[in-house]
Amino acid sequence: QVQLVESGGGLVQAGGSLRLSCAASGRTFGTTAMGWFRQPPGKERDFVAAFERRAGSTFYADSVKGRFTVSRDLAKNTMFLQMNNLEPEDTAVYYCAATQKWNPMILRAASYDYWGQGTQVTVSS
Repeated sequence: QVQLVESGGGLVQAGGSLRLSCAASGRTFGTTAMGWFRQPPGKERDFVAAFERRAGSTFYADSVKGRFTVSRDLAKNTMFLQMNNLEPEDTAVYYCAATQKWNPMILRAASYDYWGQGTQVTVSS
């Protein structure tokens, strides 16, 4: 089992920045990818960004490219999402996810085995 805990959400004005953290614990050694997803009110959960461990590759949704950056601290088993130039459309609950599947489909929520509880990000106009 892997436990994931997000932090860093909050209320920010449009154009502002936030940094989300996802601390992983438990049996993390088999993790092949970690990602961020978000769910706006009344909508489905969508892919935001991810880090694929084997190749060290990062992936981003088109809507956040150039504004969001995913990174990780291996020593602390923590993944980060730096969000700059935030827009009201970025308002959502943000979830951290991890998978231990071999060659997972990074952009699909169904590929991920473990999820955090979510953290609210609200961007005011």
